[in-house]
Parts: sequence; C-alpha cells; structure tokens
Amino acid sequence: MPSQAPLALITGGAGDLAQAIRRELENQGWQVHAPGREEMDVTDKTQVQAVMAALPRLDLLVHNAGFLRDAMLTKMTENDFQDVLEVHLKGAFLAAQAALKIMVKQRQGHIVNIGSFSALSGPAGQGNYAAAKAGLIALTQSLAAEYGPRNIRANCVLPGFLETKMSRPLLTKHRPKIEAAHALGRLNTVEDAARFITFLHTMEHVSGQVFQLDSRIRKWT
Repeated sequence: MPSQAPLALITGGAGDLAQAIRRELENQGWQVHAPGREEMDVTDKTQVQAVMAALPRLDLLVHNAGFLRDAMLTKMTENDFQDVLEVHLKGAFLAAQAALKIMVKQRQGHIVNIGSFSALSGPAGQGNYAAAKAGLIALTQSLAAEYGPRNIRANCVLPGFLETKMSRPLLTKHRPKIEAAHALGRLNTVEDAARFITFLHTMEHVSGQVFQLDSRIRKWT
C-alpha cells in the first residue's frame, strides 16, 4: 500500500450504495471521488477520460452507475434497451479503460463492478438490465485475465436487493414477494455491502470472482 492515502473513484456517486461505500472507505483513511452523472456521465468517453486524467493515482475503481427501465420485452423500446446497456455495460468498459491507463503505470489497482442477481436469474421485465449485468460479469472476468499479469484485479459484486432510491418503487409494490425469495427473509443493507467491498479490496490474491451478498439461493446447473 502506498505511503499516501489510497484513492478510490466511485461512479454513480449520488446513489445510496455509492455514498455508503464512500463513507466506509473514508472511515478507513481513503481519499474518495464519487462523481454523479452531472460531473461524469459514464457513457461519455471524453468526460470519463477527463475525470480520470485529473487523478494523481487510482487504487480502486467501483463502477456503480446504473438505473432501471423495466418493461416486458414486447413493450420495451429500443431506447429502453440501449440506454440501460450504455450505462451499465458500456459505462463499465469506458471507466475501466480510463482507469487501466493509470493502474498499468502503477503496476497495481483494483476494479470492482457492481452487478446484480438479475444477471443470474433473468427476471421477467428486466431483459435489458439482466443482459447488461450478465455482460458485466463476463467483462469483469476478461479484465481479470488480461491484467492479472500486471497486478491489476477485477471482481464483480452482486450486493443484493438493497433499500435504495433505485429499488424503492419495486419494494413498495412487491416487498413481501421479494423478501420471501431470500432464505433469511430479509434484504442486505448498503452498509454491509460497502463493508464487504472495502474488505474485498484488502484481499490481494482474489480476482476474477463474482460475489453474491444476499440469501437468495441459485441452483447449480
């Protein structure tokens, strides 16, 4: 670990999970940049590169930017599909690409992509979101394979159904059903997810992995 405070950048910085990660990292002595969409639109390559280029170093990138635009497939517009992929998947690509320019020079770094259980379950009404998050897992593993020899790690964290602004409308409508799908009958919290991500960064020999943080049980296939 460098002598100066380590530095992290969290995309989608205005979100509830991003703010929880920020607080946890800062409590551990990190410098944290958490730009919102107004400061860094992850779908805009120029903006992403400009923000990254201004950093003195980068030890941890957390790609957290995301949103929902759920609809059944026959009612989903092309824009609904494309816009979700742009933020979740293209955004991860652009952010990682810019971050790697810094991390390769440092010969160290860690990229954490925030995934979703939807990537594994493919729920009805989330064809765009599930496809984007499934692609994000593959992108994470590819990054880990490509840049492991340069001491750069990449992992994907599926934090679970959290009490956030993004998920609140679904929880308002379907909370009993959502909780019933969890073996423990309860949801994860943004604070626990943030603690896990902070701890994961300290595990210097772990890369290319997918971590599910709730109690939904998926079958082996």
